[in-house]
Amino acid sequence: MQNQFCIFVILIIEEKKMTKIKFGTDGWRAIIANEFTVENVARVSIATGEWVKKNYDNPKIVIGHDCRFAGELFAETATKVFASQGIKVLLAKGFVSTPMVSLGAVREGASLGVVLTASHNPPAYNGYKLKGYFGGPLSPEDVQVIEDKIPDTSNVDLSSSMADLEAAGLLEYIDLETMYVKHVEANFDLEAIKNSGLNFAYDAMYGAGQDVMKRILPDCTFLHCEHNPTFYGQAPEPIAKNLVEFSELIKSKGNIAAGLATDGDADRIGLYNSKGEFVDSHHILLLLTHYLHKVKGLTGKVVVAASTTPRVGRLAKMWNLDFDMVKIGFKYIAGQMITEDVLVGGEESGGIAITGHIPERDGIWMGLVIFEYMAKSGKTLEELVEEIYALVGEFKYWRDDLHLKEEVKQDVIAKLKSGHFKNFGPYVIEEVQTIDGFKFIFNDDEWLMIRPSGTEPVLRAYAESKTLDGAKAILKAAKNTLGI
Repeated sequence: MQNQFCIFVILIIEEKKMTKIKFGTDGWRAIIANEFTVENVARVSIATGEWVKKNYDNPKIVIGHDCRFAGELFAETATKVFASQGIKVLLAKGFVSTPMVSLGAVREGASLGVVLTASHNPPAYNGYKLKGYFGGPLSPEDVQVIEDKIPDTSNVDLSSSMADLEAAGLLEYIDLETMYVKHVEANFDLEAIKNSGLNFAYDAMYGAGQDVMKRILPDCTFLHCEHNPTFYGQAPEPIAKNLVEFSELIKSKGNIAAGLATDGDADRIGLYNSKGEFVDSHHILLLLTHYLHKVKGLTGKVVVAASTTPRVGRLAKMWNLDFDMVKIGFKYIAGQMITEDVLVGGEESGGIAITGHIPERDGIWMGLVIFEYMAKSGKTLEELVEEIYALVGEFKYWRDDLHLKEEVKQDVIAKLKSGHFKNFGPYVIEEVQTIDGFKFIFNDDEWLMIRPSGTEPVLRAYAESKTLDGAKAILKAAKNTLGI
């Protein structure tokens, strides 16, 4: 509580200064009390409200925040700005996940959803996500229009009380968590999961999925399912290096069939098998495609981001499903989901969506699909993965996040753009894809991709091979060749 109070004081007494606010791959993110301030949240909200009023009659906005420091303060700031513009706000009480806000936007017929979250970023960050009326990321074009409208300063009076706004009919509190639970109950065979005899584990990473999972599967083994906005100093991103404690828990218990982890706002998935081994998003996408099409008989397009394994496209082609590869950023996948019949859409980073839900990443929803698959098939997660390998071949994947000085990062990008690389050590380049960043295809089902992050000051390096050692060897050769 002391830390939260200190941040609150800093936010209130900070010297006002104009900051250029830019939306990245998935919203605007900045360090709390540095650039992510009450003043700047108000500025973004002014522009957002102006856009909503221009595009919708009788507009209303659903707002929610995750578990980060001062989330309630920032959500109330946005609420007061929108109310000052005559826009009705439906505000979630307490923390909620991003998918809950997106679902709320659809169910309530809202013009927009706003989520105060920095997703998987380190605890010092907070952020501002925009969700369309359709329940997914607002289009890049609309986000750009809003960004261009952001004023240099805010002149909105934030002194009005929330009670006054509620009395004036400009604010209504909404239970998004219960709405989400009922949506899950209507779409999953939870009894099959609960009566399967399988034990599951869930790691919320101190994020916004913690309470809702206790309601959906109360008999799970839970880890990091209490409110701690520091995340104990760990960025709440559900990747293997951040989930060592979860892996060890699964190994030590010895009776857990699978483990689900979600990020800070519960829209990304991490998955573990019964041996405590990480199952990456490439494998999850293949499992979901197999289950939805071959088992449930559903059809539709498969859409993935550029950093995803080519084996997803291979599987789609095998079953005559339309396939597309897009730039990284779930908004590009969502853009197709709201206009086309998409069966599965997803990214390497754990953001996945499927037909029958909202066009939005949802880590909990994807985890429940996998649990249901296991319960109804009577097979272990390992056995289901082996079925996938029988179709597309066994593979392993690894990603390095390279925290480089900006000048070094720009030098690496310039070298890649030059196009003079023919190989990275022993790995000879057969094809270069530049949909997003630089993806170098080698022979024998191996590839390397390098691109700057759209949400963090890092350079991401991805690699795939038949073995984990092989994937790491590719990354090592690339770093040696590039001198980093």
